[in-house]
Amino acid sequence: MHNLALLGVATIAVLLLVIMTKRMSPLIALILIPLAACLIGGFGWDTSKFIVGGLQSLAPVVGMFVFAILFFGVVTDAGMLDPIIDRILRTVGTRPTRIVMGTTLLALLIHLDGSGAVTFLITIPAMLPLYDRLGIDRRILACAASLAAGVNFLPWTGPMIRAAASLKLPIPEIFNPLVPVQLAGIVFIFAVSYWLGRREEKRLGLQAGASVDVQAQRTLSEAELKLRRPRNFWINIVLTVIVLGTMVALGDKLAPAIVFMIGTCLALLINYPNVDDQRRRVDAHARAALLMASILLAAGVFTGIMQGSGMLKAMAQDAVGFVPAGAAKFMPVVLGVVAMPLSLLFDPDSFYFGVLPVLAEVGGQLGVPKVQLAQAALLGQMTTGFPVSPLTPATFLVVGLTGIDLADHQKFTIPFLFAASVVMTIACVCLGLFPL
Repeated sequence: MHNLALLGVATIAVLLLVIMTKRMSPLIALILIPLAACLIGGFGWDTSKFIVGGLQSLAPVVGMFVFAILFFGVVTDAGMLDPIIDRILRTVGTRPTRIVMGTTLLALLIHLDGSGAVTFLITIPAMLPLYDRLGIDRRILACAASLAAGVNFLPWTGPMIRAAASLKLPIPEIFNPLVPVQLAGIVFIFAVSYWLGRREEKRLGLQAGASVDVQAQRTLSEAELKLRRPRNFWINIVLTVIVLGTMVALGDKLAPAIVFMIGTCLALLINYPNVDDQRRRVDAHARAALLMASILLAAGVFTGIMQGSGMLKAMAQDAVGFVPAGAAKFMPVVLGVVAMPLSLLFDPDSFYFGVLPVLAEVGGQLGVPKVQLAQAALLGQMTTGFPVSPLTPATFLVVGLTGIDLADHQKFTIPFLFAASVVMTIACVCLGLFPL
């Protein structure tokens, strides 16, 4: 192995070790470790050029993420999802089939803002009394919410942002071809929800006319009620559709960051015309936006150094010899299948910034487009995998809110989440995204 490749392997190994053992936060590790490696490699003042190049390439991604968080935070504060959520809760009735499918739909809609924690915090407490009153297995509630959040890899979610940032790819190039794949995943999770509900009906011996004296509901705090703007419901719906539609349809002509910037400005003007109210809404969501933005910028340091120094290319050249030429075309399919289980081994920063760039560089040497490997990773790595991974706080939120053991949740839910990844991988093959 060449010295540069060896330095690159050592850099990634140390990065993974300190992040996964929690010796350093991802923010610190992504900056200091590649910086030290670059200086050890003798690149001197060129290190600064590598870092600036990495930061410049990530600026559009960071901008999109920050304003996407602000946009969805503002329209959610204004109550855009409230009537939809309330309607779902009224409609589920007392049939386990409807209840489980309603749980899936509710979680799917709430996860539009890309936050798994918020999805579980709203969905599970709202539905749990109904599950308990009917005697429906709580593991099903955890599973349904996890499936909905898992297949929802939208352009502003963490895994998508990380994949685009680490491989320096435009988000529309990754996401747009995956829209029908995601639809296939959504169809699958509703089919699973229906099957789980039917199975519970048979187990409980409930008939169509069964009745209970409780209804799924959620209660808003006084502070939340003050923020609501129910008269703007349809305006916010139209604005959201325009923003998302523009981003998907014109992603190659109009940067997503610009779309969300304009959308955020309009959402603030429409719902909170007072300047002080606007400042408070931005402040309320700034922490979440700043946290992820800082990690992305730190990742820009890492990817800039690894690519600019040539360490990534050197590792790939050495690794190419271990991959049979005829097997290269199967890399996206294999990654799509194993991506979900890899969520149990790698946290999102370790995988997307440490492992995926190496895989993409190896694939590139063998003629496999890196966008295919980005798409394959998104079919499971911290998408379908995050609600059961012990490396994510959201997993413990699920088991805490439902009151079930982590092991029980994993045993029950992992097969369905893994199946969702496999179904979406097959869809990619059928649609020609992963040529065989």
